[in-house]
Amino acid sequence: IRLLGQQGWLLLDELRAERRTGRSARMLYEVLGDIWVVQRNPYLEEDLLANPRRRGLLIAALDHRLAEIERRRDREDPERDGRVARLLEEARRAVADFARSFETIESLRRKARRALVRHTRRDNVCFDPFARVSHATDATDWRVEVPFVVLAPDAEHEIPGLVRACVELGLSIIPRGGGTGYTGSAVPLTPFAAVINTEKLEQLGTVAPAELPGVAAPVMTVHTGAGVV
Repeated sequence: IRLLGQQGWLLLDELRAERRTGRSARMLYEVLGDIWVVQRNPYLEEDLLANPRRRGLLIAALDHRLAEIERRRDREDPERDGRVARLLEEARRAVADFARSFETIESLRRKARRALVRHTRRDNVCFDPFARVSHATDATDWRVEVPFVVLAPDAEHEIPGLVRACVELGLSIIPRGGGTGYTGSAVPLTPFAAVINTEKLEQLGTVAPAELPGVAAPVMTVHTGAGVV
């Protein structure tokens, strides 16, 4: 459904039910599997972004498999062949979308970096796979999407500018503390999400006496808190 759409899934389900699977079915699953594993693994995605030639070879291999499925179509069964043709159309669209996604990501990264570094240090704007993977889930261990970028501002005053820039870029914003939540509120639901990590905004005051309710005499305390909630 994610790659072929609802209609594509229905066509695939109908064809599978006929129990006539073979080389063409395996090649289609290879195409979908290759796209899926790259989309779910930022390390592979980063490698392909950095190596246009390798990326081109992968896209060519996907197109070749679809061409082989086209060649193997059974024209003697018009009804079934029509379903295969429609499924192939959806698969070609998925491959084309996959190929274009790299250009989209590269372009948006350049635009985002220019906009975001105006408000925080360059090394606080993280597109690297490690940062993205480590912010794809919280203590729930739910994974839906990997964030587009992770922001780790040094100070509270950087936040308004970063938020405005993310809004202008069309990115969904997810504020995140230590990632210990059990409600899934820090889990990105779109690949174009910006996670703002607020861990560096923690405040730690000096040791000072304070009067506490129910305590007869002042006690020594340390005021702590997050700069942003």
